[in-house]
Amino acid sequence: MKKLICAKEVEALDKEGKKVMYIDADTIITPSAKDAAQACGIEFSTEPEPACCQEAAPCATAAPQQTAGIDSELIYKALTALMEKGQLGDVLNSIGQDVPYVSEADAGGCVKLVRGDTAKWEVLDTGNPADKVFFNELIGADDGSSMNAGFMTIENCQFPWDVACEEIYYVVEGTLTVVLDGRTFTAHPGDCLFFQNGSKLTFGSPDKVKVFYATHA
Repeated sequence: MKKLICAKEVEALDKEGKKVMYIDADTIITPSAKDAAQACGIEFSTEPEPACCQEAAPCATAAPQQTAGIDSELIYKALTALMEKGQLGDVLNSIGQDVPYVSEADAGGCVKLVRGDTAKWEVLDTGNPADKVFFNELIGADDGSSMNAGFMTIENCQFPWDVACEEIYYVVEGTLTVVLDGRTFTAHPGDCLFFQNGSKLTFGSPDKVKVFYATHA
């Protein structure tokens, strides 16, 4: 069963004065957790946790597969069923867990469906706190994908954008302006833009634009 790391876990670790969070291959780190880790100076490590950092085991021993009369296998099956029906995100939100969006997938991870209207928007740091630029990443490395995809909004501002991979943008609503070497490209709803790796651009919008993006390293 995969373990979900949220911003709350990172902040709790920071309060303990620790700077390394030990994870395994089955750990999912939310975008907000990654941002919190960067802000706190915490690193994620897949190395085995040193014995000195592990909590002492409790004196009393409990049955490994059962807690308070509830079978752990039954809990796993219930959570899996909720995930496949797209209801796990609602449950996690109801108990205060930070999830970036509600999604559902097949058991083999071949198909993933993200409910776009449930995605949480994160602030994109442009270097200017006054800029109103937000994004939500829906597909990424956590899905075993070499591509990243999501949505971005820009409201009445401009900022520099250094392209570090191949990028495609599709304008959903509003107006997107892209400046390269003094030339301005203006895109409207239904228009699509492609940027080569290494391009140095200026992104902006005279109103409020919403775009869908896909990138590939």
